[in-house]
Amino acid sequence: MTEKSVATIRYGRLAPCLEVSDIQAAHHFYCSVLGFQKVFENGLPVGFMVLKKDDAELHLSWKRNHQASTTNVAHLFVDDVAALYQHCQQAGVRIIRSLAGKDYGQDAFVFADPDGNRIDVGQRRI
Repeated sequence: MTEKSVATIRYGRLAPCLEVSDIQAAHHFYCSVLGFQKVFENGLPVGFMVLKKDDAELHLSWKRNHQASTTNVAHLFVDDVAALYQHCQQAGVRIIRSLAGKDYGQDAFVFADPDGNRIDVGQRRI
């Protein structure tokens, strides 16, 4: 086998994996509130799930005693952050940081899922 440098290796998608204490509640939240669809599950009872919407993919992994981090665990880029922010507010999603323009060229907000996992949502300003 020929050795390649890391610079020549093409990377594919990278999907965050969130630990959740109730995988069915997480599935319901991400699908009914945020519009994801389940494309894969594994285990009996289900211990792993893959959700997808457009180019975004999210993996859920059941962990009985999950404790959420106090930092963002994933970043989601969207094409209309203001509309998603308003939708999340109307759906009663817990907002950690309100929608604001950031000095690094994005408009962004942070929400928490039912397990307290913090997701940073942003849109690049043109």
